[in-house]
Amino acid sequence: MPAVRPPRVAGQFYPANKKTLHSFLKEHIPSHRQKKKVIGVIMPHAGYIYSGTTAAVTIAHVDVPDSVVLLGPNHTGAGEAFSLMSCGTWQMPLGDVAINEQLASELIESSSYIKADTAAHRLEHSLEVELPFLYFLNNNVTIVPLTIGSHNLEHCRAVGNAIAQCLRGKNVLIVASSDMTHYESHQAAEKKDKEAISAIQQLDEDALAETVSRLNISMCGFIPVYILLVAAKALGATTAQLIDYRTSGEASGDFDQVVGYAGMIIE
Repeated sequence: MPAVRPPRVAGQFYPANKKTLHSFLKEHIPSHRQKKKVIGVIMPHAGYIYSGTTAAVTIAHVDVPDSVVLLGPNHTGAGEAFSLMSCGTWQMPLGDVAINEQLASELIESSSYIKADTAAHRLEHSLEVELPFLYFLNNNVTIVPLTIGSHNLEHCRAVGNAIAQCLRGKNVLIVASSDMTHYESHQAAEKKDKEAISAIQQLDEDALAETVSRLNISMCGFIPVYILLVAAKALGATTAQLIDYRTSGEASGDFDQVVGYAGMIIE
């Protein structure tokens, strides 16, 4: 029987009430934006009060297709290094989102590193918080959720190339879920994140890896973004655009200990 994943952070990271959640998305996703087909998106995954605006104004630029590959960090440590929930449904307040089982199967077959696994997804929030934004813009959206716990860049490059191989010729969006610098001052976070964003804008995954290491940037989704860059370039990406950057201090008023959030599109 296909697995059903109930929401884990509804009522914490985002509203659990369907009407309240819909109202938030309607208010924050600009309807006047001209949406376009893009290869990839980088979106934050914190509580909506902090990062929801960044996620909303970023995804507003995107024509969300019926299939989305979700790449997120594994915060819990459970499950496989490259954990793909390959069948079933993800429940959420707006409506259920099905897994694209055919594409999931193709991804598992394309790489010896990607494993069918549900354990890594049970308590992980980094992919779940992106679903309402995607569903709001396309009620027919299906997902391929891949949670990554590996920091082996050779393996990550192989996975990125495998994703590109599977997606070539298909209308599929790749979403990398990541927050930026954690728990530093607003000024320090902004300075560090600017360098990481610059590496992404250059579509240079190795420069991103070097920058994150050199500056000790606590960018929790650095690996998903690394994989996205590898896949996007293999799919013909030529530009990466920063749509929005802010820190949690702008919502909380605490600028001494912030988390940074960046929204970017790759086309």
